[in-house]
Amino acid sequence: MRPARLALVTGASRGLGAALALALAARGWHVLAVARTQGALEDLDDRIRAAGGAATLAPLDLTDDAAPASLARGIHDRWGRLDLWAHAAVHAPSLTPADHVDARDLARAVALNLTATAQLLAQLAPLLRAAEGAGRALFLDDPCAGTQFCAGYGATKAAQIALARSWQAEGARIGPKVHIETPRPMPTALRARFYPGEDRARLADPAQEAARILAAVLGPAQPA
Repeated sequence: MRPARLALVTGASRGLGAALALALAARGWHVLAVARTQGALEDLDDRIRAAGGAATLAPLDLTDDAAPASLARGIHDRWGRLDLWAHAAVHAPSLTPADHVDARDLARAVALNLTATAQLLAQLAPLLRAAEGAGRALFLDDPCAGTQFCAGYGATKAAQIALARSWQAEGARIGPKVHIETPRPMPTALRARFYPGEDRARLADPAQEAARILAAVLGPAQPA
C-alpha cells in the first residue's frame, strides 16, 4: 500500500537532515532516509518509530555514480512518485585560506555538493512531477560563499544553490516547485568543527528550525 505522502531526505542521519526527517514523520509522511552511515540511520529509524512514524532506510554513498539512478529506480518501482525531496547532504572541507584548500577535500565537496546534486535532480525530477499536484524539492542555502576561510565549502555550496535556482525558475509553471531556505545557525557537528569555541547555547534548535522550514515549504502542521 502506498503511503499518503512520501518524502526523501538525503543527508538524513544527523543535524538538520535528521531533524527534517523526524518532523516529516511527525506530520504523517513516510520518510525515505538516505545517508552513508547505517548505524546513524538505524538510530533515526528508532526515533521515528518511537514517535509513531514510519521510515525506509537507504544507506548510500551519493557520490557513487550509480547511486542516484539506483535510488530513483527503487522509488519508482515501489512508490511510483515522490512528493518531497529535502536535500541536506553536504561535504564541508576544512576552513582554510583560499590558497590552502586541499585538492582532495575540494574534490569530495564537488562530488557531493555539486555533481551528486545534479545527478539526483535529473533522476528525481520525473518522480516529483508524477506526484499529485507536482512534488516539491527543498534545498538549504548557506550564505558563507565569499567569506574568509570558507573557499572550498562556500564555492561548492554556492554552486549547488545556483543549480537549484535555475531549476526553480525552470519549474515555475510545470513543476516541481523548488524551495530554497536558509537555516539559522544550529549546534551541529559541522558548525562545531568550524567554530569550536562558540557558545552553542545561543544557536537555534535543529527541531525548531526543521519545523520552521517545513512550515514555509508545506504550510503549518495539521493537528493529529
